Amino acid sequence: MKKLTLLLVSALLCITSTFAQKSNDHKDIKMYEQVWNKILNEAQIDLINDENFDPNIIQINTSGNIVGIADFKTYYQNYLTGFSDIKFTVIDVFGQGSKIVKHWMFKGTHTGDFFGIPATGKSVALQGVTLVKMKNGKIAQEQDFFDNAAVMQQLGLNSNPNNMVIIDKLYKDFAAGDMPSVLGAMSEYIGWNEAEGNALAVGNPYIGPEAVKDGVFMKLASQYDFFKLDDLTLHEMSNNEVFATMRYMAKVKKTGKVINLQAAHRWTLDNGKITRFQQYVDTKRLAEADNE
Repeated sequence: MKKLTLLLVSALLCITSTFAQKSNDHKDIKMYEQVWNKILNEAQIDLINDENFDPNIIQINTSGNIVGIADFKTYYQNYLTGFSDIKFTVIDVFGQGSKIVKHWMFKGTHTGDFFGIPATGKSVALQGVTLVKMKNGKIAQEQDFFDNAAVMQQLGLNSNPNNMVIIDKLYKDFAAGDMPSVLGAMSEYIGWNEAEGNALAVGNPYIGPEAVKDGVFMKLASQYDFFKLDDLTLHEMSNNEVFATMRYMAKVKKTGKVINLQAAHRWTLDNGKITRFQQYVDTKRLAEADNE
């Protein structure tokens, strides 16, 4: 009977301890979510204080750890200064003991200085994970994991690596005569500009794929027996731009003259769609080939 009593007491103590731990875990998670919701969504930066954060709070950072409430507060002020329309969402969160794991989404519009980057007006949508350590009910350590390159791409500071693939495919589709695919690569708001002095520049800027088709491609088909690009080379640029160098090879229907001259195209993309085109070519030689 004595052994049974001891076992029951031991089990009760274990259950009580487990319940207390889970209750404490829940309390830490609730506090953590509430604090960050107010800091980011309500711009209450002053909540980064010694009531909510350990005095020796550490932000583990690849470029150097941030230690102490004052520097931690300065670090996150960049987000409130750099972005408007902030929406910070905790997608999932769980914890055990002193540790919390948070899966989050940050959205905003870059309208101010962000760690020295001037406003771009671009929208950002970023997901990440944060590892957290709590101490005596306060936030003591954080370490964020997210794709910094994705942030730079969304701000237009780093180019999307798919841009070269998109433009390469466009030229191949053009060579194959696949106009639906060529037009499908364009944004509905594309601004297309022929070189100044080119007869086709009269319609600059052609806005939208249909305008490009009717004002440029249909006219090329009617003016030339053939029109193709040779020696095509693509050059990746910053700000989601691709520069293409080539030679125009064509035969003018009206005069029978053959064109062989250097040309260049500058493409601008956004989220995988072409938003702007600029042509560079010797328009004097184009005009000469068109005159009998």
